[in-house]
Amino acid sequence: MPQDAPANGADHYVVFDRVQKSYDGETLVVKDLNLDIGQGEFLTMLGPSGSGKTTCLMMLAGFETATHGEILLNGRPINNIPPHKREIGMVFQNYALFPHMTVAENLAFPLEVRKFGKSEREAKVKRALQMVQMDGFQGRRPAQLSGGQQQRIALARALVFEPDLVLMDEPLGALDKQLREHMQFEIKHLHENLGITVVYVTHDQTEALTMSDRVAVFNDGRIQQLAPPDVLYEAPDNSFVAQFIGENNTLMGTVKQIENGIALVELDDGELIDAKPVNVTRPGERTRVSIRPERVEYKAERLQDAAHTVHAEVLEFIYMGDIFRTRLRVAGNDEFVIKTRNAPDQRRLEAGEKIEIGWLPEDCRALDA
Repeated sequence: MPQDAPANGADHYVVFDRVQKSYDGETLVVKDLNLDIGQGEFLTMLGPSGSGKTTCLMMLAGFETATHGEILLNGRPINNIPPHKREIGMVFQNYALFPHMTVAENLAFPLEVRKFGKSEREAKVKRALQMVQMDGFQGRRPAQLSGGQQQRIALARALVFEPDLVLMDEPLGALDKQLREHMQFEIKHLHENLGITVVYVTHDQTEALTMSDRVAVFNDGRIQQLAPPDVLYEAPDNSFVAQFIGENNTLMGTVKQIENGIALVELDDGELIDAKPVNVTRPGERTRVSIRPERVEYKAERLQDAAHTVHAEVLEFIYMGDIFRTRLRVAGNDEFVIKTRNAPDQRRLEAGEKIEIGWLPEDCRALDA
């Protein structure tokens, strides 16, 4: 399956077809978006503030209108269908619960709007609360709940009428780190158990990597790369994705030659390294090479397969429990980082120490400058 194909189910469950959005008639905040989301897929829209991801979600929800292009849901154009008739569940960062209503009344509200009978409403509310482990909270008001409990109720309200599609806009943004991580797994398990389609918006890359079948990385109104989490991390298409996803080392250089799928790059301090040419094509091109901290080695005996090693000076050595994090000066870059596992045989380095480091050519990518 190609990396940009939906992970599950029917390929064309949600389709953005050449969608554009402008608020002022001049500046496009979303530019020619083409995106297919499969039924049952968990797709995350990830990107910095202003990249267009939330606007895309709001157009799908019906709270914003596309300036150009078409959005389809299960083969049906929905541009002109109002939000309440799209049958889409929605979870916001600020929970958006009605403060004057009890938990049960909050959950029953979308069912009343859809004209469900009283006994059916009660059964669905009970089931939704069990789903999010909030059974027994029916009579409380939102103000009597913690942030995490309110978010669970907001989630239950989005699921209570059993939609096939649920949209989530930074739903965990207001929670503390530990609770956020716990809720990530809860939402992931709910998605797996219910088989629903989830479109999730976040600027938190760890969240995106943890939860998603595929991630669409947005910048400047366009998708920079659309791929499963491991592909995004291991094989970024360009410098923006490499820098935005996970911790990453970059070194500037010039391509000397490209032969047999390997680029020889001269770094700005004159040292030579081998890299995989990703979006460089000819000698003389400037490049930003990208290498993940955990793929760098500093023990010579482990580097037999590495074509080139480079000189480095240790600037900082930090003990972090499960790993050691070493900051180095490499080819003029003082922010080059190595992460090594805390193992009995792993030597602790001293600031000022001069060492040689290296990596396998396939772990190093020559990207756009």
